Amino acid sequence: MAISRSQLLKELEPGLNALFGLEYDRYDDEQAEIFDEESSDRAFEEEVMLSGFGQAPVKGEGAAVTYDTANEAFTARYTMETIALAFAITEEAVEDNLYDRLSTRYTRALARSMANTKQVKAANVLNNAFNSSFPIGDGVELCSLLHPTVGGGNLANELVTAADLNETSMEQSLIDISGFIDERGLKIALRGMKLIIPPQLQFVAERLLASNLRPGTADNDINATKSMGMLPDGYVVNHFLNDADAFFIKTDCPNGFKHFVRTPIKTTMEGDFETGNVRYKARERYTFGVSDPRCVFGSPGA
Repeated sequence: MAISRSQLLKELEPGLNALFGLEYDRYDDEQAEIFDEESSDRAFEEEVMLSGFGQAPVKGEGAAVTYDTANEAFTARYTMETIALAFAITEEAVEDNLYDRLSTRYTRALARSMANTKQVKAANVLNNAFNSSFPIGDGVELCSLLHPTVGGGNLANELVTAADLNETSMEQSLIDISGFIDERGLKIALRGMKLIIPPQLQFVAERLLASNLRPGTADNDINATKSMGMLPDGYVVNHFLNDADAFFIKTDCPNGFKHFVRTPIKTTMEGDFETGNVRYKARERYTFGVSDPRCVFGSPGA
């Protein structure tokens, strides 16, 4: 349905002082603080987790060496989505509007809608991190105590007891990250790099990471997180996270959060000969996801 004069009555009459509602600033590219962007030329992309070898055993004198095998653990699939939105304006509405170029104003609104959708889709990877209805490649939710491994044990990338963001829960999260194992149970050297929080926790995060002394205590102790150089990338606020007390720590694990771009955003315009309506469309193809759950550690809050 096209935007007609009946929907723009005030813009057809003299005496209007201002048009407002489409001038708000927006939160731009917050997903770039979390996801690594890669281009794609396929309908879907797959990334395969490989299993290495286990602990090397002692070889007895004169005994045969032990052989081990390596195999694929699981596959993370990224299926491209097509995101598109359009609007149309009647020829008469364009001719009779007294105050502004309708196409310019609503094209900006179209871009704003497309950008908001991208932010929501990116944040949903974390919004669904504790929901078993949204499994990643290994078959369980992103943040879980039960990520299966080829070696038979489980990898945990959330707190055993869910907790709100504070000094204790943040330190325990960093300790747990330092104990991450690979698919065969070998210790791997990962560390927390960045705290990801909703806006409700930004003041808590600032006190935890920026103060020189321990926050929330009269003791004259140093802030260990700051003095040890933990979380070197600080914290980032994502305004599209839904849970007011959930927090996440992004690690330096390679091949973690991925944003595949199949087709960058493109806008087109065309006129209809018979009606005179002018149609505008924005379209892009992309997807967000996670390959290796070791890229994040989280807590849903207490």
